[in-house]
Amino acid sequence: MDVAPDKQNLDMVFSNTTYFIDFYQRQYKWNEEPVLRLLDDVFYKFSQEHKKYNGKDINLENLIERYSWYYLNTYVTNTINGKTFIVDGQQRLTTLTLVLIKLRHMSKDHNSQLGDWISSKIVGISGFKKEFWMNHESHKSTLLDLFDGKSLATIDTSSGITSENMVSNYAIIAKYLDKEIKDIKTYEAFVFYFLRRLVLICLNVEQTDVPMVFEVINDRGVRLKAYEILKGKLLGQVDKEELESLDLNNIWDSNLARIGNQGGDDQIDNYFQFYLRSKFSNTVAEARKIDKDYHRVIFLEDINAKLKLLHNPAGVKAFLQNEYIYYSNLFFKIQDKIQNMDNEYIYVYYNGLTEMSSQILLILSSCNLRDPDEDQKIKTISYEVDRLFCLLQLQRSYDSNKFNVSMYEISKAIRGADNEGIRNVFEAKAIELLSDARGTQAKDVVSYGFFKDTGIDLEKRFKRYFFARIESFIADQTKVQMRHSLYDLVANTGSVNGFHVEHILAENTDNHELFNNDLELFESERNRLGGLLLLKGKDNISSSNETYKKKLKSYANTLLWNETLRDDSYKSKKDFTGMIEKSKLGFRPMVEFGPSELEERHKLLFDIVKCIWK
Repeated sequence: MDVAPDKQNLDMVFSNTTYFIDFYQRQYKWNEEPVLRLLDDVFYKFSQEHKKYNGKDINLENLIERYSWYYLNTYVTNTINGKTFIVDGQQRLTTLTLVLIKLRHMSKDHNSQLGDWISSKIVGISGFKKEFWMNHESHKSTLLDLFDGKSLATIDTSSGITSENMVSNYAIIAKYLDKEIKDIKTYEAFVFYFLRRLVLICLNVEQTDVPMVFEVINDRGVRLKAYEILKGKLLGQVDKEELESLDLNNIWDSNLARIGNQGGDDQIDNYFQFYLRSKFSNTVAEARKIDKDYHRVIFLEDINAKLKLLHNPAGVKAFLQNEYIYYSNLFFKIQDKIQNMDNEYIYVYYNGLTEMSSQILLILSSCNLRDPDEDQKIKTISYEVDRLFCLLQLQRSYDSNKFNVSMYEISKAIRGADNEGIRNVFEAKAIELLSDARGTQAKDVVSYGFFKDTGIDLEKRFKRYFFARIESFIADQTKVQMRHSLYDLVANTGSVNGFHVEHILAENTDNHELFNNDLELFESERNRLGGLLLLKGKDNISSSNETYKKKLKSYANTLLWNETLRDDSYKSKKDFTGMIEKSKLGFRPMVEFGPSELEERHKLLFDIVKCIWK
């Protein structure tokens, strides 16, 4: 590897070289913390030297040579066809440019003759054109506005996060320098110190070495994300002219920007992890290897044998133009349906409410490149994931570890499979998991024997989800609008407006007597699903230990499922009574509520479960 180190002060760094921002580099993302850390370090050293030599009758240019030099770190460049690209260090160099812009404006405030010198360290002049040495081509207008001293509030930052951070960081720098530099003597000493005694090491590397160097040195400044390293290792293999002609840099950035807007850097990590797991992980152990190191794992022998991305520019180009575009768009589409309810893809939204991210793994696994059955597979898999998860929960057969293992077994089985094959895999897995959990061979995916005691051992969020689905079922069947959104019913748990699980049988002596004062039996029975419903926080509190008859009054105008206990829900409501007649479901009002009524309600829920998930 040919690496040429070169020690330079800032006067040399910013002299006659235009630095283009390499595609490896992230946007300018430094915020207040690293900016202030850099300023603190520089001014701490400057203050020591300035205090030591202040007052000495020596020409400033000679005096500054007595100041100790201060090492600012290394920056890495790569020169292609006469253009110098910044491979690493643009965060620091951009920040130093902003400091220079502020120092240029301060020259006027202090009536100093150093303004022209400083200006030459920011821009080169050719005719009427100003060429910034730090050549942020897409954000040049922002640099020009800062250079010209335009009011920060009026600067257009619509070009992106780099522009926004330039303006916000300039404000931080301006405030800091105004505080530290009060007179012309300190100002001019600092300018000389800044340009002559601050030193960086420039490493110029060959094109073929850039990806490796980029990964090794990325732990300085604000550490690069795994996807930023991966970008460098992939795009670094492709000739720069091809990168531009094929628009590969924009393909990479635009697709990840959309995903990042859904959930930040973590969402981008999720995309790469889900993609690689869906195509190459057959077990939980294999999936764990990917984790945050996907930027390395993607080049391992078994994965590279299929993707062919290691030392293969042609493979990289093909990947970016095909698999990368298709599966990043598919991931974005799934996440969009998770976050925004779409009735056409309602089960994707349902799985989002129960945090069943395994649907993403399985959809990516099943879809081939540009799959013509993509929409149908999304609908089938999201439905089957919800069905499997809920039937296991409702029949006391859910084990999170075994469920996670089963997701990778299903992923392997449905990789590239057709729609009918997907359904068969899920059906077989449901029977297998039910049989294993209950210690007997399940004959069907729904059994009242397995459902009979369900309730007490269910997690609260799932109970809210279950009753939200019951509410949605009743609303759909009776053609009425739900009074509260699914999201509110499942996820809103605030003390006032949040929904909470309510026991129909309150803790009191009258109810104990219904169970012959067998308190253990009373507790297990009242926690069955047939003895539960959802109430808003304030309603739940107000009805806590009331008798059933008083509770019954409080159920009016709450949720549809709650109101099916009340007699007035059956009067002059043709859609509701028509639904009962058509579905043969055993809805009826209950003026009293004891063991037999609880069992009846539990069986009714079982019949609804079969309608929803059978």
